[in-house]
Amino acid sequence: MTTLERPRTVGELRASGYQVLPVREEMRKNLIAKIRSGEEIFPGVYGYEETVIPHIVNAILAGQDIIFLGERGQAKSRMIRSLTSLLDEATPVLAGCEIPEDPYNPITKMGRDIIAEKGDAAELTWLARDQRYGEKLATPDITIADLIGEVDPIKVAEGRYLSDELTIHYGLIPRTNRGIFCINELPDLAERIQVGLLNIMEERDVQIRGYRIRLPLDVFVVASANPEDYTNRGRIITPLKDRYGAQVRTHYPIRIEHEIGIMDAEHHPVPSDFKVDVPEYMKEVIAEISRLARRSPDVNQRSGVSVRASIANYESMLANALRRAIVTGEDTVVPRVSDLPYVVPSLTGKVEFETVEDGREEQIIEKLIQGSVVAVFNRHFNLGELEPIVNRFKAGYAVEISDMTPSETYVQLTKSVDGLPAAIEKVGGAGSAAETAAAVEFLLDGLHLNKRLNKDKVGGKTQYRG
Repeated sequence: MTTLERPRTVGELRASGYQVLPVREEMRKNLIAKIRSGEEIFPGVYGYEETVIPHIVNAILAGQDIIFLGERGQAKSRMIRSLTSLLDEATPVLAGCEIPEDPYNPITKMGRDIIAEKGDAAELTWLARDQRYGEKLATPDITIADLIGEVDPIKVAEGRYLSDELTIHYGLIPRTNRGIFCINELPDLAERIQVGLLNIMEERDVQIRGYRIRLPLDVFVVASANPEDYTNRGRIITPLKDRYGAQVRTHYPIRIEHEIGIMDAEHHPVPSDFKVDVPEYMKEVIAEISRLARRSPDVNQRSGVSVRASIANYESMLANALRRAIVTGEDTVVPRVSDLPYVVPSLTGKVEFETVEDGREEQIIEKLIQGSVVAVFNRHFNLGELEPIVNRFKAGYAVEISDMTPSETYVQLTKSVDGLPAAIEKVGGAGSAAETAAAVEFLLDGLHLNKRLNKDKVGGKTQYRG
């Protein structure tokens, strides 16, 4: 139905045979259509196809409210906001009402008065699906007035009596009637506010300043929470936990390719006048840093290590590679191992450390970077096949580099070390000079971390020797 073809009054809507479905039934209908057509339900979400998404699908098919439990950076908000794609493209509501009203069955006095006065001539407004979503971050200062409503003193001053239902100014949840409402960090709500939410979800019995209004809202209520806060007794009232039909547990990417897919999709791109070529092993190194941090005893695992850490680290690495290309006059941006120290500032702000002495944070992150490089290196190479390179350095050869060394320097280096060209080709570094430079640094640092080469840092220079 195009915009011009949409009914403009209740009478036209009734004549068209349009059926207004409850939100849960509407979502279920559209979800079934998506499944049958093979359309992706949560585009841009990686690694949840076999774990999280089936539980969400089942909850919607069952018509249950959902709470998402997971640490930060696990795509909870993205999935919740994506639920709007299961709503109709547009839905009709009564024009002139304070909250979105079903044209056939208004629930407020204002809506009922409009129908009583105008009947089938009552005008309609069509809401797009993104207008049917409401969201609120739970903070200690939230009041019942914010979520449910309050007596409006201006309306009283205009001459209405306190006993008049029209003096009520409705809050966020009623204003999301016929839609989806999300509360982020649910356990942070004060208990008295949780009781108000409990009534909305189950009894539909809303009380505002002594008013007892039967307000059968049609709202799909979703929430997110940190598992530790949600399961910690006393942070959330038991009856409210009981009202959520489905508890869906999210997780960090299980497979490294999922983490890399998120990095590729979410990072800020380099300016278009530069060609960007990120070797696969460098993407693996960035992803592996986060994966090691999620297992590190030095990192607070209760707060988690967000996928945003991987994205920020990836952007920091690319930024230094871009700076090098600008300084050296190259037009290709290819990150190297020498760019990895520049992820320290981005990662420091993304993780919480266990109690450590001041200044040890950088040492912990450097250890994570080293562990990541050696893990990825050992996945790509067997040390036995690199013996010719090690022997060349044992014979007295040494090389000094920095993060600003031009790529052509590494091309000359490959001509001086037996076995280096073959090893470079194995990781796809035999293309441009910038790709060769990245591969050489990866090989040298991997051999050093496997204790086959020595590495000395003097000022901004790094020397590899036998």
